[in-house]
Amino acid sequence: MMINRHDLIRGGKMLLTIALAALAALVLWKLYHYYTYAPQTRDGRLRADVVQMAPDVSGRVESVAVADDQVVKKGDLLFTIDKARLRNALDQANAAIATARATLSSANREARRYAALEGVVSEQDRDLRRSAAEEARARLSQALADRDLARINLERAEVRAPVNGIVTNLQLRPGAYATAGKPLMALIDSDSFYVAGYFEETKLAHIRDGMPATIRLMGEDRKLKGHVVGHSAGIEDRERATSSDNLLADVNPTFSWVRLAQRIPVRVAIDQVPDGVDLIAGRTATITLEGADDHLQPDHVL
Repeated sequence: MMINRHDLIRGGKMLLTIALAALAALVLWKLYHYYTYAPQTRDGRLRADVVQMAPDVSGRVESVAVADDQVVKKGDLLFTIDKARLRNALDQANAAIATARATLSSANREARRYAALEGVVSEQDRDLRRSAAEEARARLSQALADRDLARINLERAEVRAPVNGIVTNLQLRPGAYATAGKPLMALIDSDSFYVAGYFEETKLAHIRDGMPATIRLMGEDRKLKGHVVGHSAGIEDRERATSSDNLLADVNPTFSWVRLAQRIPVRVAIDQVPDGVDLIAGRTATITLEGADDHLQPDHVL
């Protein structure tokens, strides 16, 4: 049987088309498994601890010692509350101590005098003098405690940085009134930066504590190095609530046929930062864990 040249060309084209289609299907299959199961995510955020600086005492802000975006060290002065009333409170506490000591001295003399008059004065009178001395001693202890509190308040009028960090979004100005416990300034802890990667639950089986990680910040060509510290122990269940009437579970009766994998926060510690890369809390990050390429093989997918 003779096969002409035209049939050979047509057969070759068909085989080439089938081969290309099979190759495309294989690539798509591998890409599907990579993005579904490989331990990598583009949904990551650079995070840091934010210290909300609030004064321990109320009063007018006398001075602000820092500027917006300023780098500070632990113990540096941030702002100061007006000390006039606090000094006056300390002076009053010292005066109260002097009064309490004088009262205690007089009460002790009276107690000793009445104790020496046993048989002359009644037992009740002696008890009263002893009780008066004990009360005077207690008032002195209270006055000493009040003096210590006034001294602490005066010291706390100077608000200092508890950590190394960066002052951010500073809007505090001298003359503003500060209320004890109300935050006035945000301080980013520069020693607390880490990356939170939101991995799909299908990838958790391939994630282990200590795994090396490569971090790419959006807009940066250079890579950061880190390692996995752990993952969150729980996330919010949006399909369930608690009834306010009988405290029983209120479960959504509808069910979505499109089931999306939940995203679990995985904490990645930063080990190495290239020079010139700015760590800014909130930046978008892509995280790839070492060995992610190994999970392209179907044998790793169960």
